Amino acid sequence: MEYVVGIIMNKLNVLYEDNHIIVAVKPANIPSQADISGDIDMLTMVKEYVKKKYNKPGNVYIGLVQRLDRPVSGIMVFARTSKAASRLTNEIKEHKVKKTYLAVVRGLFNKKNGSLVNYIVKQNDNSSKITTKDKGKIAKLKYEVISENKEKKLSLVRVNLETGRHHQIRVQLANINHPLYGDQRYGIRDNKQIALLSYKLEFEHPVKKEVMTFEISPPNSEPWKTLNCVK
Repeated sequence: MEYVVGIIMNKLNVLYEDNHIIVAVKPANIPSQADISGDIDMLTMVKEYVKKKYNKPGNVYIGLVQRLDRPVSGIMVFARTSKAASRLTNEIKEHKVKKTYLAVVRGLFNKKNGSLVNYIVKQNDNSSKITTKDKGKIAKLKYEVISENKEKKLSLVRVNLETGRHHQIRVQLANINHPLYGDQRYGIRDNKQIALLSYKLEFEHPVKKEVMTFEISPPNSEPWKTLNCVK
C-alpha cells in the first residue's frame, strides 16, 4: 500500500486545498470514482493524499460533488466536509458552478460560434443519443472556434455547458458532424486519446463565499500542439 500511496502523492496535481475543499486535476483514463474495473480512481487518490499528507488514521471523508467521464481530463473540486459537499452540490444544481472545456474536433466549422440545443437520452450500454423532447432531457451548450488546422481538418473549440447531461459535449458535437478527436464511441475508432479537457472551473467557496477560478493548459502533446494551443 505504501508503494501505491507514493505513486498517488507523485501523480496527484493539487491546485488548491484548505480545510473545506481540494481542487485537483484528473488525468485522462482515470475514473472519477471506483467502478467495476477496479482501477485506481480520483476519489481514492484524493483520500489517500489527505491521509498521507496530514497523517490521518482510519477513513477520511472526501465528498465527490462532480464527475468527469473516464477518458476526459480536467479540473475537479472535492469537499473535505459534509457541509462543503452539501453547499457545492447545491451550487451545481443551481447552475452556479461554471465548467469550461477545450476540445479538438474533426472538421472545419462554417459557423465559428453558436449554441446547440438538443434532447439527450442515456442508453443501457452507457452511451447517449439525441432524441425527441418527450423522450429525453434538454441539453444546451455554447461553442466558439479558437483555432483551426485546415491541412489536418481539425478545430480547437471552447465549450461552455449550460446543462450537464451524460456525454453531452461528445454527443452534441458528433450530431453536427464534428466528433471529438479520439472519441472511440461517437467518432472514428482510431485508438487515439480523446481530446477533451475541462480546463477552467469557477465556483463560490462553500464557506468563505469567495468566487474561485482555476485554469490549466492543454497537455504538451498532439493533437493540441497541432492547433497551437500549447504554450
